[in-house]
Amino acid sequence: MKLVRLLTKSLFFSIFLFSFSALAADTGQRPNRDLDDARRPVAGDQKPGSVLFFNIYTSSPSNHQADTELSLTNVNATESAFVHLFFVAEGCSVADSFVCLTPNQTASFLASDVDPGITGYIIAIASDRLGRPLSFNYLIGGEHVKFASGHAASLGAESYSALFNGVLPGVEANAVSATMAFDGVRYNAAPRQVALDHFRSPAEGNSTMLILNRFGGSLAVGAATLGSLLGVLYDDVENAFSFQGKGGCQLRVLFSDDFPATTPKLSQAIPAGRTGWLRLMTRDEEALTGAVINFNPGAATDKRGAFNGGRNLHHLRFGSATFTKPVFPPSC
Repeated sequence: MKLVRLLTKSLFFSIFLFSFSALAADTGQRPNRDLDDARRPVAGDQKPGSVLFFNIYTSSPSNHQADTELSLTNVNATESAFVHLFFVAEGCSVADSFVCLTPNQTASFLASDVDPGITGYIIAIASDRLGRPLSFNYLIGGEHVKFASGHAASLGAESYSALFNGVLPGVEANAVSATMAFDGVRYNAAPRQVALDHFRSPAEGNSTMLILNRFGGSLAVGAATLGSLLGVLYDDVENAFSFQGKGGCQLRVLFSDDFPATTPKLSQAIPAGRTGWLRLMTRDEEALTGAVINFNPGAATDKRGAFNGGRNLHHLRFGSATFTKPVFPPSC
C-alpha cells in the first residue's frame, strides 16, 4: 500500500467540570421520532455496504502491544471492488490508500505496516475505476485492536449502504472531489445520538475506554470535529446525571471522576456493585459514532464479574452528515 499523509493538525480537548440538565429532560419526550428512527434502514456492523467505518485503530512502530489488524472482504461473487481507504488521525490529519479486491476476496493488514504511530478512525469507500463513489453494497470488514494499556477488542466495521445505483449522482467523469450525503437518501442516515448500553463500576477494577468520532468533514483537507458534547449518565435504578465535554475528530478517554464529569462524581454515582449506561450527542446535533473497550486485570484470574472486550456504540437517533472525498483513479 502507498500511504500519503495529507494534513497535520493538533488536537486539544478539555472536559467541563459541570453538569448539564437540559439533555436529561429530553429523554423519551419524542415518541414519534423514536418510532420513525426505529423503522428506518440504518447502518450496522452486521450487514454489507458501500462504505465501512472502523471506529478505532492504533499502531506503534516499536511496541507490538499496540496495533490493529484490519480486514476487508468483497462478498460479491462476480465483480471486483476498488476500495478507497482514509486513515483519519485523532489530530484530524488524513492519509489515504487503495485496496483492490477480486470477487470473493478478503484482505487483511496491520496498521503498523501502513500508518505507524497513529491512532484514529478509518473510512473505506467503494469507488469506480476513476475513484468516484460507487454503489457496491458488498463490502464487510472488521478489526482486532489492542493498546499497550491492556485494552483490546474485536469490532465489526459499521456498514453504510448506498441507496442509489451506479456512480454517485452528480459526480462527473472529470470530477476531482465528491460530496457523499449520509442522509437516508444517498446513503444510510448518519447517527446523531449514540449510547453505551452498559458499563460496570470503575471501583471493581474496570478501566473503561470510550471512543467517540465525529462523522463527517473533508477527507482531502481535514475531517470535522466533535466540538461540544452533551451526555446523560444513568445508574441501574434510573437516576440521571448530566454532563458536558469537548472533543476533536476523535475523543478517546478513560472513565474516571473527570469524565463523565457528573455531580455527584462517577465514583459516587456508580459505586462498586452497581452499573450504568450513557446517552451521548453533540450540542449542535452533529453526526457521531464510536465504541467502548473495557479492561479488567481480574479477568485473567477467577475474579467474578471481571470481563475484557469491547463493542460499537448503539445508534439511537439519526440525522444527516457529509464526507467530501478526493477523486482520482485507484493505484492498484
